[in-house]
Amino acid sequence: MSQNRLFQYYKTSKEQDLDILICQDAKEAHELESVAKFFKKDVLLFPDFRAAYGDDLRVYKEELHELLTALRKYYSLKKKPLVILPLKTVLFNLPKESLLGSTTLEFGSNIELKSFKEQMLFWGYNFVDMVQVEGEISFRGDIIDIFPPSSQMPLRVSLFDDEIEQIKYFELESQRTQKEELESIEITPAFYSLDEEAFNTLNEKVTRSEFDSLVKDIASLGFWHLDDSAADFLEGKSVKLVRNLKALLADAYALNKPTLSRERFNLEILPDSDDFKEIMPSDVGALLKVHKDKKITIIASNEAVLKQAGLFDLKGIETLYAPYILNILSKDELVISLNKPDRVRRRRKSSILLDDLKTGDYVVHEDYGVGIFESIEKTEILGGVKDFIVIKYVGDDKILLPVENLDAIDRYIASGGSVPVLDKLGKGSFGKLKESVKKRLMEIAGQIVNTAAARELIKAPKISVDEDELRAFQKLSGFDYTDDQTQSVDEIIAQMSSGHIMDRLLSGDVGFGKTEVAMNTIFAAYKSGYQSALIVPTTLLSAQHYRSLRERFDDLGIKCSKLDRFVSAKDKKNIIKALASGDLDVVVGTHALFDTEFKNLGVVIIDEEHKFGVKQKEKIKELYHNVHLLSMSATPIPRSLNQALSSIKTMSQLLTPPSDREPVRTFVKEYEEKLIKEVILREIRRGGQIFYIHNSIDHMPIKLGELKAILPQLRVVMLHSKISAIETEKELLKFEAGEYDLMLATSIIESGIHMPRVNTIIVDGADRFGMADLHQLRGRVGRSSVEGFAYFIVNDKEGLTDDAKKRLLALESNSFLGSGSVLAHHDLEIRGGGNLVGDAQSGHIKNIGYSLYLRMLEDAIKLLSNQAESEKVKVDIKLTISAFISDEVVKEDRLRLDIYRRLSACEDSVEIYEIQEEVIDRFGELDTPTKQFFELMVIKLLSLHKRVKSVSNYGQNITFAYMDEKKESIKSDSKDDDDIIKAVLKYLRA
Repeated sequence: MSQNRLFQYYKTSKEQDLDILICQDAKEAHELESVAKFFKKDVLLFPDFRAAYGDDLRVYKEELHELLTALRKYYSLKKKPLVILPLKTVLFNLPKESLLGSTTLEFGSNIELKSFKEQMLFWGYNFVDMVQVEGEISFRGDIIDIFPPSSQMPLRVSLFDDEIEQIKYFELESQRTQKEELESIEITPAFYSLDEEAFNTLNEKVTRSEFDSLVKDIASLGFWHLDDSAADFLEGKSVKLVRNLKALLADAYALNKPTLSRERFNLEILPDSDDFKEIMPSDVGALLKVHKDKKITIIASNEAVLKQAGLFDLKGIETLYAPYILNILSKDELVISLNKPDRVRRRRKSSILLDDLKTGDYVVHEDYGVGIFESIEKTEILGGVKDFIVIKYVGDDKILLPVENLDAIDRYIASGGSVPVLDKLGKGSFGKLKESVKKRLMEIAGQIVNTAAARELIKAPKISVDEDELRAFQKLSGFDYTDDQTQSVDEIIAQMSSGHIMDRLLSGDVGFGKTEVAMNTIFAAYKSGYQSALIVPTTLLSAQHYRSLRERFDDLGIKCSKLDRFVSAKDKKNIIKALASGDLDVVVGTHALFDTEFKNLGVVIIDEEHKFGVKQKEKIKELYHNVHLLSMSATPIPRSLNQALSSIKTMSQLLTPPSDREPVRTFVKEYEEKLIKEVILREIRRGGQIFYIHNSIDHMPIKLGELKAILPQLRVVMLHSKISAIETEKELLKFEAGEYDLMLATSIIESGIHMPRVNTIIVDGADRFGMADLHQLRGRVGRSSVEGFAYFIVNDKEGLTDDAKKRLLALESNSFLGSGSVLAHHDLEIRGGGNLVGDAQSGHIKNIGYSLYLRMLEDAIKLLSNQAESEKVKVDIKLTISAFISDEVVKEDRLRLDIYRRLSACEDSVEIYEIQEEVIDRFGELDTPTKQFFELMVIKLLSLHKRVKSVSNYGQNITFAYMDEKKESIKSDSKDDDDIIKAVLKYLRA
């Protein structure tokens, strides 16, 4: 694109006085940086900061932090580097040096806590109970956790009184510190280094600001009110444009409302000539031969890369070990790079599932049924103090659940957000319900296990493909596979060539490349002389898949066609004939495919398997019982279920997004016609479409009228569950073809559909949706390389509960991370597990919730496939000791709950000690009751292993009762808590 222009500038220009180079976006800036580095220039990149004037900047938090860090670096350097920046970053005045101070914390120095806290507040830090994102700080007794935006990782500072006794980095996912200690650390502001007076002045301006944002504070609007503390960054510097950016400027001045004048950007453009060309080196050896008389430089990140490319004889060739990519050909010089572009990996693993349980949530207790989680309470029992979970049932009946048995409850999750009916305590009605569910599950599990056993005995077509041919086919896709994709393809082909029958589930989000994996499977079948069938639930999907198959297969001479409602009778007849005679290699279609004859069918691929009814699924299994089966699904499946099923169904997962996926910008706004109009027009202007989610069917026509009143020209399609399936499908096809601009729907109708043109979603009444739902809705846009926008609209900002406000703010400032997404994924997995069995429509799940249903299903499958003991044993611990995680150590209920939850799920005492070590690391030294609670958990586990039913004591006398009714008693040294614990552990470990 423009690397050659900068290359030419450095080669030929006499002045060489460039201070700032303006380009289009971050990707181009990165490419230009390579050129500057090649010429050994100091260079600094600014991020692509695309906010419009007055936007709520929580949405652009990452870019704003990067921008302030880059500015700070620029100001601090004596010798100024070349600055490369995307145009949209300099549409406004940028902060002056005075706002970008920093302070240093040193090992062994003293810190005045009160003034440090104040300083951090003025500097824009957000005070939280657990640090998860840049710009947050947490004070817990002698421990300060802080995440300065300029730092790669958050820091944990341990104090002894007011002296700093340790500084370490820590991992976000696990919240554990790293080994090495730091001597000192520079703390930069989360936003601006203000003192009290400046902070109050800015805060005042922000509170009075005319701009709209959910919360008016420095984080969201401060940047727009810096006034004299900000200046035009281009002033007095030699600035050039890398190429003609007219279109981008027009776009910027239409959408971003810049404060700098348009004339500011009438700048000189770097010249361009044919003497310097950018090339795509496919065959390096040939290039070197052709241009052997020129000066040649080869760039590679290390020696191994050269050897991989087969270059050993490098006489007269200069090698440059560097990580960047630059391929230029001029009259007397050739520069080629062997490096591959880096793929951004964004996978958040979190063991910490915050808010998995919070007050007011519905929970299911495995013996008592559905209740409401109220609180954690300390209660004295038998002379010892313990923590209990209070769960409320019908008629204000309550049970107290000891926290060590927290694994007996699960959050209630059901489909479609239905509100559960609370159970009654003491009537045994839940027990009856559970029995009937168990019976049904035994039937389902029985079917699953039998089908699998029967399939084991069948001889299957052996499908294999030459490694080189397969890699060549993958190259034709025009993009690099993610590691997950390569692995899935290899697993599938290995399994199909084994002679055993394949029954595999491939799960991965929409747009993560499942279709590509399917194409590899079809290609392999074709190469082995077999036909393939791809079965989908809707005509819309069949049209989409058919299009992508044609694109890839036509040139390779693989013949494919489609069968669904929209195929004429005559064509249908021909297709059926061609399949029977073997003239067609691949067919895509809906259930119209069910009764067709194939000459030599090898693989059946089912997309969105859970959308087929139970009967249809059975039919597929019967019809194609001796061919390989690959089911694809966009909902993830829980790991535990996956393990239970592993002997029956094999799994592959795609978890990595394609490299050019952009995160979705999320705004929370109050309803305002002007805003809605602007949002819709902006999306249409860039050639896109819009989803408008409105959650009440009765009120929809009114909404439609409102939209038509604001924008009479708007083409709107309205879809909801009361419209027939055939009608819905017709309208969806039209929407996908671009005949409508906006879809007004109750919730997104179809999850498996790839609609890359829809890149804005507006959710009405967002405060009424749960976190997981909002996450899912947001994931429906930004599917292509275009940036997606999500607008969560609330009707009355002042009337929001604190909880709802917190939830929305979290979504706004985290485009892809945070515990919400972890939780949303967790919910999805659990739902996915329910769907997998195909019994999802039944009332059973509604009665007992997905999580318990899945647990019972796992037990049933394990029982029938002889994997595990049937009886889940419990142990009752009645010791007169005080054991609980004290709120002195862990102040926040939600963090305490999370630790309790993880402890109750442990299966091995080593795991418990690992968590104990982590708690000491995160929260400081433990007090007695907390230490005793960890010992209590160990006692619980050891008792389970020894099949002890209960452990109780009366004074010094401790009694162990076993499952087989035998009893044993021992005596401790004294009645003290620690002696009792010591005696019990000694006995159990003996």
